[in-house]
Amino acid sequence: MKPRAGRIGLTLAVVLVAVAAMSGREVSAQSNPYRPGENWGRLPEGRTFGNVIGVDVDRSGNVWVFERCGGDTCEGSKLAPILQFDASGKLLKSFGAGMFAFPHGFHVDRDGNIWATDGPGKSGKGYQVFKFSPEGKVLLTLGKAGIGGEAPGTFIYPSAVVVAPNGDIFVADGHGADTNGRIMKFSRDGKFIKSWGQKGTGRGEFGGMHAIAMDSKGRLFVGDRGNSRIQIFDQDGKFLEEWKQFGRPSGVFIDRNDTLYVADHTSDEKTNPGFRKGIRIGSARDGKMTRFILDPDPNGSQEGVAADAKGNIYGSLTGGMALKKYVRIPGAPASN
Repeated sequence: MKPRAGRIGLTLAVVLVAVAAMSGREVSAQSNPYRPGENWGRLPEGRTFGNVIGVDVDRSGNVWVFERCGGDTCEGSKLAPILQFDASGKLLKSFGAGMFAFPHGFHVDRDGNIWATDGPGKSGKGYQVFKFSPEGKVLLTLGKAGIGGEAPGTFIYPSAVVVAPNGDIFVADGHGADTNGRIMKFSRDGKFIKSWGQKGTGRGEFGGMHAIAMDSKGRLFVGDRGNSRIQIFDQDGKFLEEWKQFGRPSGVFIDRNDTLYVADHTSDEKTNPGFRKGIRIGSARDGKMTRFILDPDPNGSQEGVAADAKGNIYGSLTGGMALKKYVRIPGAPASN
């Protein structure tokens, strides 16, 4: 009986280790170096956040927010969806009123320029990518207002955008369902260079893109949420790796130290067994996940994520219509 009990105990231990390795729950059980998320950012009286779809931090520490005009769309609204806050949460400026139908992708480049994508829209809006100066001047526009398509100069659903140090522009064009599934590359002046990818589940195929980021080596990290993975490419579209340990990526952010932050608001035992929704933190260098911030709100939809130089994290919520700030606990160890 003792040998049999030993075998059972050993088998159970192996199973538990395998489950933990698959889900990353051994990380979530460790200490969480962040305080619970608090609503952050002060808006003028009478103004509230809508679906906060994107957030980023510039080199001066200002926090930029992309939200859907106080509701779940900007159609018919006169509110500005792009907001800049200082580190204390004070609103500094806003712009983009009347330009967007359905705000989606968001990125602040190394020069401080603001990039924003607009999903499908009505009334001659949508299907575009905009580049703004920090003062709100339109510097570049990609796509055709109100016109979706598969040609090199059009988008069906530009869901995310990121810019390389040399100015090349990468747009994730696709959001699952009846949209495209490709990465489009443009020169800094908006000239189409190439595209790659299609809808599917294989390497270099996409089931529903929602984010794109770049590490210090210039590799592209594409949040292929529909396939519960991050796919990594070089800037010519060569597939390098896929990582599934970060859940279903709605938001992907990589800081200057190659710390990787991934927001996941759709994982559960049915959609992505073994994973829970929250923010996963790890290394863009080797893919090791080191921290997990569980999302405590069963009704929240934390889709965007960014971090400042102090290690504080900002999570943008569509469902819940808020911006959360997670403050690092003094003395807590770094995430990698």
